[in-house]
Amino acid sequence: MSFSVKPVIIFMLLTVLPVNITTAEEDREALRIAVENLLQAGQLHIGDVDIASGELLAEFYERRDYAPVWAANDKVAELLQLIMATEKDGLDPSDYHLDAVRDIQSSLTAGRINTAAEITDADLILTDSLIRLGYHQRFGKVNPYSLDPHWNFRRELNGKNPAVSLQEAFDADSFAGYLETVFPRGWVYMQLRDGLARYREIEARGGWPEIPDGPTLRPGAADSRLATLQQRLTISGDMENAQSSAPITEYDEALQTGVRRFQKRHGLDSDAIIGPATIKALNVSAEQRVRQLEINLERARWVLDDIEDDFVLVNIAGFRVYLMRDRKIAWESKVQVGKTYHQSPVFRDEMKYLVFNPTWTVPYSIASKEMLPAIQADPEYFQKRDFDVKNRNGELIDPTTVDWSSVTRRNFGYTLVQRPGPANALGRVKFMFPNKHAVYLHDTPSKYLFEKSERAFSHGCIRVEHPYEFAEILLGPDWDQDRIKATLDTKEITTVSMPKSLPVLLLYWTAVVSQNGDVFFYNDVYQRDQNISAALDEPFRIELPDS
Repeated sequence: MSFSVKPVIIFMLLTVLPVNITTAEEDREALRIAVENLLQAGQLHIGDVDIASGELLAEFYERRDYAPVWAANDKVAELLQLIMATEKDGLDPSDYHLDAVRDIQSSLTAGRINTAAEITDADLILTDSLIRLGYHQRFGKVNPYSLDPHWNFRRELNGKNPAVSLQEAFDADSFAGYLETVFPRGWVYMQLRDGLARYREIEARGGWPEIPDGPTLRPGAADSRLATLQQRLTISGDMENAQSSAPITEYDEALQTGVRRFQKRHGLDSDAIIGPATIKALNVSAEQRVRQLEINLERARWVLDDIEDDFVLVNIAGFRVYLMRDRKIAWESKVQVGKTYHQSPVFRDEMKYLVFNPTWTVPYSIASKEMLPAIQADPEYFQKRDFDVKNRNGELIDPTTVDWSSVTRRNFGYTLVQRPGPANALGRVKFMFPNKHAVYLHDTPSKYLFEKSERAFSHGCIRVEHPYEFAEILLGPDWDQDRIKATLDTKEITTVSMPKSLPVLLLYWTAVVSQNGDVFFYNDVYQRDQNISAALDEPFRIELPDS
């Protein structure tokens, strides 16, 4: 669009000001009237540009005594560069008035912005653009509370007045430098960003071919699809370019290595057997993978300003737990997470202590709904599984004195407590961060389930494959494996405080990038990506939290 906007606001200005105004005082008066109009009307449209930052924009100009900040400022070109660069973050440059900012820069260069009305419109558009950009960089475009009412990660302004921060951005040597200082991005975010760039390049080159359906491919097989498979894996970087131009006729070792690498990066069994699950993952388009990375960059913006250098991170979608030291992976393990109908929640809390030889108090919903039929079918249920039974008063009772056939879910008045031991549902150790969800990390007797590629098996808690290693690292040098084993051998409930509490982040990311740059994609087991994707396409909204 060309920069010639004439909304109602300009008419108001022209009724009180001469047409060709150039003095600073008259420019201030024009801005003051525009801002007051914005506050009174609750909205402002300049041509086809919506000014969305309302009260923040008004406070910013009030603090400046309504002095324009852009007309005599060389930062417009830098703002335009920042807007263009947002595409690298998976954001949409049009959210920041891209076309209008281009037109303003061109008009400023040509000396076509001279009147108070023109200066006012340009200033408001440019400032609103910068506010929008900074808001998305700090908080993301989508408000996670709108998708998950249990979201409890902080969305704070670190005690700073946003209008003051905005002025600091103008006073800094560069916008980019200021944003990096205020909203630093660690390697997790930057690797996702680099991954997005790589997959966009693949998409721009036409993506990769689709593998036709057919029988399961096993090592050594001959199949007409092998050449297409080789091309597919080469494009995604899972195989090097073939050295020979001869057609591939056998599912050989080089191809198997590429398939295993692909399977590992996509949360599949790395067995080189190409069945329906592997074919399905191979045939997800490059365009879809680009969108997946954009979605997870948004998830990263929600949380990466709310973490310390050391923390525990559970990626629910990836079925893994990580111990981070100085924001780098110090230890990791497979985990099992909540079933699709018992989804593990996304939240953060503080891990404070461990319990060796824990008991398990069965949640009422599990006891009365899932366990009651088994109890009614087997008189020795409690004895076989080491359960104690308590009445409503918390007193231990003999379960054989209860007529379980008359017990229903509605009149289930008992508490079931599983005693410590290897059969305990929590295993031999649990990692505690008390929270309203009653979700924590723990050991499990169901070790065989760690062999599965998708591990959504629990009622919401996180089962850890190597809990004793985890305990040793968390408790420090005074707790080696010998001491842990001796503690377990006592069969007594033992609570041990950690030397220092650690933040625990339960997140749900369907795409991550390792420290060495490998891009990993995970199945969206809880079907959460689509809601974020749709919200990213919504118009801009600003919902500033408290400072």
